Amino acid sequence: MSQLSFPLLLVNFKAYREALGKSALKLASMAEKASRETGVCIAVAPQIVDLRLLAGEVDIPIFAQHIDPVGYGRYTGHISPEAVLDAGCVGALISHSEHRLSLNVIEETVRRASEVGLITVVCADTVERCRAVAAYRPTAIAIEPPELIGTGIPVSKARPEVVSGAVEAVRGVNPSVRVLCGAGITQGVDVEAALRLGAEGVLVASGVVKSPDPYRVMLELASAMKP
Repeated sequence: MSQLSFPLLLVNFKAYREALGKSALKLASMAEKASRETGVCIAVAPQIVDLRLLAGEVDIPIFAQHIDPVGYGRYTGHISPEAVLDAGCVGALISHSEHRLSLNVIEETVRRASEVGLITVVCADTVERCRAVAAYRPTAIAIEPPELIGTGIPVSKARPEVVSGAVEAVRGVNPSVRVLCGAGITQGVDVEAALRLGAEGVLVASGVVKSPDPYRVMLELASAMKP
C-alpha cells in the first residue's frame, strides 16, 4: 500500500455493479495508473468483500466504506477497525450519507480507528455538522450536501458557500483536520473550484465508477490537483 497524501482524490465504489470483484480491481488499477501519471494521491473505497483483493494487487491507499466502533469479540455482522487494517486498508469512510451515524457513534468510531492507526474520513452534510465532527479529530471531513450526491451538479459550484463555510468552521475548531469536497464532482473544473474554496481534495463516486471511461475521468480530476 502507498502512503496517503494531500491533495487527495478518493473514489468511493459504493455497491455499484461496475465496481465489484474483478471490475473493482480493474478500476483500482486505473486509479493506480492515473496516480503514477499525475503524481497525485488517488485512493479507492471498494466494498468490504473486495478489500483484501485490491490491497494485495495495487499500490494505492485502500479505504473501507464503513467500520464499527468494536474490537475483538462477540460482534457478529460488525466490521472492526482491526479487520480492515488486517485486510490492507489505510483508512475508512465514516458516516457517509448512505450509512449515516449519530454524532456520538462517529466520535467513538473515530477513536477506535485512531487506536489501530487508521486514517478517518468522516462525511458531513452541513457546516454545523462539520464543526461538531472536527472536535473528534478525524483525519479529514468530506462536506457532501446529500441532495447533490449523484446529480452531476458540483457542490463547489452550486453551493460554494457550503464548502468555504465548512473549511472555515473546521479550521476554527482544529486546523489539522483536512476538508474534502464531495457531491456532484465530475470534471476537472469542479475540482479546481473546490481547491480554490479551501478544500484539499475531493470524494467522488458515480462520476468515475459509472463513466464510460473511468480512467479518463480520474486522470482529469487528478490533473486538476497538480500544482
